[in-house]
Amino acid sequence: MFALLSSRQIVRSSYRFKHTLAFLETNGTNLTPASLSTLNAANLIKKPIIALLVGPNATDAASNVSKIEGIRKTLVQNDERYEHYLPEQVTPLITNILKDSKFEISSFILPASAVGKNILPRVAAIMDIQPLSEITKVIDSNTFVRSTYAGNAILTVKSNEPIVMTSVRSSSFPSNVNLNESSNNGEIINLEYIENDCKTKWISENLTKSDKPDLSTSKIVISGGRALKDKETFEKLLNPLADKLHAAIGASRVAVDEGFCDNSLQVGQTGKIIAPEIYFAIGISGAIQHLAGMKDSKIIVAINKDEEAPIFKNADIGLVGDIFEIVPELTEKI
Repeated sequence: MFALLSSRQIVRSSYRFKHTLAFLETNGTNLTPASLSTLNAANLIKKPIIALLVGPNATDAASNVSKIEGIRKTLVQNDERYEHYLPEQVTPLITNILKDSKFEISSFILPASAVGKNILPRVAAIMDIQPLSEITKVIDSNTFVRSTYAGNAILTVKSNEPIVMTSVRSSSFPSNVNLNESSNNGEIINLEYIENDCKTKWISENLTKSDKPDLSTSKIVISGGRALKDKETFEKLLNPLADKLHAAIGASRVAVDEGFCDNSLQVGQTGKIIAPEIYFAIGISGAIQHLAGMKDSKIIVAINKDEEAPIFKNADIGLVGDIFEIVPELTEKI
């Protein structure tokens, strides 16, 4: 017996099998933690995922990515011109995929990293689509939660665009993924290079090297603020504690502006947004811009001599006193 489908049922059925295109960044042959968080967000959209990998390591990384649960296809473009994710190079490739009817893309998602923040607005402008940046929760395929006003207001927003474009705040989603236990891994498709008139060239980079864990992914973060006075005091007070706890070092914007540490260590609205297991705020008053970068931490420990400091309103553990006495004693006892 055969059942006839109405036109409305056919439309719903075809929509159900639309795909989510996920642009993923790699570190060697592995996905970055932010990309793993993006995949977890993409799975909540509940559509088959098409992963996009670009750059010289894309082919090697694809064999690992295709084994991740939820990924139907992995698109690969390994031209060296994509190595540093120049947005002027990557954007034409992504827009070409989004416009290609054979891929049936109805959602586009990527990490809200420095790379993602460069690519998303360009793709959205070319496609004439309103994007949703730094989502923190997925309600359904076109409804999401994001924060605004330095995290003081939480918005639930719905997109009516033909392709829903979002970037993911990695601290709001786990960075672990499930592997497909069956032998039926996702299909790997090699793409042709998309010619463009890109006039931007990669010249060089100067990276700050550190023996500390990465700030974005560390489970424990020790952050210092204005009260640490200068660079020498900042390092002398925080480094021994960070070494004992195997923790990353962070800082408030004022500490960075005063030259206590490199600006790559800034935590806050205009710095890194993190959610470690434990966050130590040492000599940090707790301005809303700083809170926006760390208030999702599982446990917040605040040490400050000012008992009226705003940071104590958000702290799980608060110590009122002289940081130059408390921190050395804490370090010694650990």
